[in-house]
Amino acid sequence: MTETETIQYTADVVALTPSGHVLLIERGWLPFEGAWALPGGHVDSGEAPFVAAARELAEETGVYVPVGNLHQIGIWDEPDRDPRGRYVTFAYMAIVPDGTQAIAGDDARAARWWPLSDLPEQLAFDHAQIISTAITPNS
Repeated sequence: MTETETIQYTADVVALTPSGHVLLIERGWLPFEGAWALPGGHVDSGEAPFVAAARELAEETGVYVPVGNLHQIGIWDEPDRDPRGRYVTFAYMAIVPDGTQAIAGDDARAARWWPLSDLPEQLAFDHAQIISTAITPNS
């Protein structure tokens, strides 16, 4: 008999500025507590992933992006991408104006704009790959 696997769905946002900055949060919880990550989180029951992405971005950073301004860049579903179990994330990208203020909220310790040319050495999960996909033309 085949064992049924529970899959959790999340949504992450690569918020970029025209001047080449990406918005990251410092995680305040396990796994990867203290590491920098993309804003994102669980998709609630009955919620569309793009709605969850906009909600999580606002909750964690105070940055509001209309759902119509989110562009899906891919789905990350490697079985071992999250140490908590099977997590599948829908990743979106949004361009926000330079100078947009970000304030840590929800579970984030900090929210900060990072130059794409000077990202933290280690990002949580597979977020470095998600950012790379977002900024690579024709990805």
